[in-house]
Amino acid sequence: MSALALLNHLFNFALPAVFVAGVLALCGRFLMPRKPGTPAIWAQFAINTIAGVLVLLAGLVFTGHDGRIASYAALVVVCGTVQWLLQRGWRR
Repeated sequence: MSALALLNHLFNFALPAVFVAGVLALCGRFLMPRKPGTPAIWAQFAINTIAGVLVLLAGLVFTGHDGRIASYAALVVVCGTVQWLLQRGWRR
């Protein structure tokens, strides 16, 4: 496998997590009020992306295949929960 093909596979593996993280970070500003201590939108995007990629990686290890519906369902649940926690603010 060439380096370009490997990069393409890695990009396509992480793309669902990046997309969900972007949608959540953008929509989170409109759906939940901003509280003191809420991280910046780029930080929310980065944290959600990392959480999403880790979930997809866990799904790959657990099922042995990429792109299972259970992995994508877990991606949505975990990223939604992380975004909700981030929107609550760091301090209470």
